[in-house]
Amino acid sequence: MTENEVLVLGAGPAGLAVAGCLVTRGVPTSVLDAGAAVGDSWRQRYDRLHLHTPRIQSGLPGLRPPRSGGRWLAKDDYAAYLAGYARRHGIEPELGVVAERVDRTGDGYTVSTDAGPRQAATVVVATGYQRVPVVPAWPGTENFRGELLHSSGYRSPAPYRGKRVLVVGTGNSGAEIAADLAEQDADEVWLSCRTPPHVIRRQTGPIPTTILGIPNQYLPAGLVDPVSRQLARLTAPDLAPYGLPRPTTGLKSQFLRTSVVPLIDVGLVAQLYAGRVQVVPAVASFGAAGVVLSDGRELEVDVVVAATGYRRGLEDLVGHLGVLDADGAPRVHGARTHPDAPGLHFIGMLPTMAGMLFQINRDARATARQIGRGRGR
Repeated sequence: MTENEVLVLGAGPAGLAVAGCLVTRGVPTSVLDAGAAVGDSWRQRYDRLHLHTPRIQSGLPGLRPPRSGGRWLAKDDYAAYLAGYARRHGIEPELGVVAERVDRTGDGYTVSTDAGPRQAATVVVATGYQRVPVVPAWPGTENFRGELLHSSGYRSPAPYRGKRVLVVGTGNSGAEIAADLAEQDADEVWLSCRTPPHVIRRQTGPIPTTILGIPNQYLPAGLVDPVSRQLARLTAPDLAPYGLPRPTTGLKSQFLRTSVVPLIDVGLVAQLYAGRVQVVPAVASFGAAGVVLSDGRELEVDVVVAATGYRRGLEDLVGHLGVLDADGAPRVHGARTHPDAPGLHFIGMLPTMAGMLFQINRDARATARQIGRGRGR
C-alpha cells in the first residue's frame, strides 16, 4: 500500500461497492476486513434469511445479482454474489485484519491494525451498521437458569424444538425468528413488544413493497404518513386482536424518531393467526425460571432470544476525531466528509427507508465520484 491509495475498511456490501467504483475509475484501492472470507457476515446469519428487498433493488454498482437466485435472494446466495463481485472487479481484500484506530497524519491517515499500521490518503469506513450486538442490562439475568442469546447467535430452530422460547424485539429479525421457531415445533413462542411496529407485506400483488420506500425516504412525513396509513388499511392486516395494534405515530414520523424501519412480514402474521406466536409486553427483569414482564406477569421460559439490535461500534476507531454524534453515528455520510477529517468517508452506516443495499449503491457511486474528482479520475 502507498500513501496515495484509498483504504477501505470492511469487505461487506458497502466496502465492496465503493471499492468496485474506485477500481473502475482507476483509483488505487486496498480493502481490509476482519472476516475469513468475503461474504462471511452473510453466511453466518440465520438459515432462513432472505433479502427483504427484491433482486433488482439489491445489486451493487456494475454487477446485478443472478436471476437464478429468484426475486428474494437467500443469504448464502447473496454471500456468493459478494464474492463474485469482488472477483469481477479484481478486489482482493486483506482478510483477518482488524482495524483498531484511525489517526490523522499530515494530509492523510494512519490506520492502526492488528497486523501493523497502514498509511492512506483517503479512508472509507464501511464496517457495517450492525456490527456490535446489543443486549439490554435486564436485572436478574445472572440468576436465569435457561439460555440467553442475542439474535446474532441464532442459526436455526432445530436446537429449540420442544422448548419454550421468548423472542424479545419486534424488528424484522425478531419477527422472523419467532415465526421460524413456531413453524418448526418449539413448544411455545412468545414475542415481546415494547413499541408496536408498522407491519407491511413483502409485496402487494406483483409489486415489492420496499419499492415504495424509495420515494418515502425523500418525501416529508406530512405527505408519507397519511398515504401510508391509508395504504396500510387497504393492504395490511389488523393485528390489534393479536397484541400488535397499528402505531399511532405515522410511518415516516416513527422512522425519523426511532430509526427503525417497518416490519416486513415473511411469516409472522400467519403464526399469529394460528396462535403459535403470542405477543407479550416488554421484559422488566429475569428470574431463575424465566422473565417478569412489564405488566407483572411471569413467564417460565427455557430460552430468551434478544433481537434487540446492534451498535455501529465506531467509538474506538474514529471517536477521537470528532466525527460522531451522541448516538455514535457519523455526522456526515457518503460523499461528504467532516471539516475536521477531510478524506474520511462513511458508507452503509445510516438506516434508510429506501433499503440499505439500494442506498449503498447510490452512496458508493457518489463517494467514488467525489474521491475520483480530487484525483482527476
